Amino acid sequence: MKRNFSTLREALQQAFLSIRTNKLRAFLTILGIVIGVMTVIGMVAIIQGLNQSMVDRLQSMGPHLVQFQSEEPVQFGRPSAEERMRKPLYYEDAVAIRQFCPAIESVSAEVYHWNVTLKYKNEKTTGLSFGGAEPTFDECNNLFVESGRFLTEADIQHATFVVVIGDEVANSLFPGGVDPIGKIIIANGYKFQVIGKFQKKGSSFMGGSNDNYVVIPFTTFVKLFPETYRKNGLHIATIPKAANLVSAAVDQGTAVLRRRRGLKADKPNDFAVMTPDNLIKTYNQITGAIYLVMIVISSIGLMVGGVGVMNIMLVSVKERTREIGLRKALGASSGDILLQFLIEAVLLCLIGGVLGIGVGAMVAALVKAVSPLPARVSPGAVLAAVIVSSSIGLFFGIFPARKAAKQDPILALHYE
Repeated sequence: MKRNFSTLREALQQAFLSIRTNKLRAFLTILGIVIGVMTVIGMVAIIQGLNQSMVDRLQSMGPHLVQFQSEEPVQFGRPSAEERMRKPLYYEDAVAIRQFCPAIESVSAEVYHWNVTLKYKNEKTTGLSFGGAEPTFDECNNLFVESGRFLTEADIQHATFVVVIGDEVANSLFPGGVDPIGKIIIANGYKFQVIGKFQKKGSSFMGGSNDNYVVIPFTTFVKLFPETYRKNGLHIATIPKAANLVSAAVDQGTAVLRRRRGLKADKPNDFAVMTPDNLIKTYNQITGAIYLVMIVISSIGLMVGGVGVMNIMLVSVKERTREIGLRKALGASSGDILLQFLIEAVLLCLIGGVLGIGVGAMVAALVKAVSPLPARVSPGAVLAAVIVSSSIGLFFGIFPARKAAKQDPILALHYE
């Protein structure tokens, strides 16, 4: 046992000495490993940061939200022909869900318009979400009014020109901490009285704002923007009566909408159902595909780096042939020589892995600092990088190490 430990310590010392003696060659040898590990760490940090931000964002919407809408919630590229032909959902659908879904506690019909400019005196803001909503909007979307009040049934019945604004809108139109309650703002030429301000929610998962929006009574919205309502319809946000009734709420709401839209049993839904869990699952599937592509690309880089390590180790074996012969003449066994060169290969790749982790973490931090993309380096990714880089050294170091161990001591001593 003591001899084995002594042999291992000597092999480590020899490996460190060889790397220190040939610093430039060692660095060029591990450069492929550094780049491969750096790519993995950087990409994993960004993707994991996006995943966590996505989860936080969806949970902030309400962990039990069940939303029905005509379009799919997650899309990349142009929607399919089938989706473009779907009939929108309308207020009557929300009423039916409210009446015929016993598992659902609250229903909120919501419709949105995007091309709106808000003005107050010399201040103005654009690019916000302008929504028509019911009094249940704040409950269904996990929102809280910080000051003033929210919409009431009277506002809906009389189609009043009142508005509740998000925190970012309040800061844009009323800088310097001016109280917005009671003020009159203008939206596309129409005057609205501010009756409330929502509590700040912060950034979204892609670095955007969750506070750049306003809501007015649903009936007022339909009166002002009938074409938008006719063309796009609405979203129906719902909250089940209990956390364990989410599936029942989905099933009941789906059944009501299928019946109203005349869908036969063998036909798929021509509308979408969104829940935070479903969105998280979909998002994880997308990022999982990105992970796979990233692993393939980085694996190519690591393989190239491993081949480079093997080639340099073969050159090192050739250059140190006399050293190998001398060590064997002094009593070193083939196993000792094998261990020495194998440890040197593993150590080179491990150093490359550690450098790659450091550079990848710096890249992730830089991306986080200069862009809206979040990034988070997880301990699991660091551990995986260390294991992979060490394994590459072990795999690609075996052949040179075996070649060194098989050297004939007499021929090695006479090698020029």
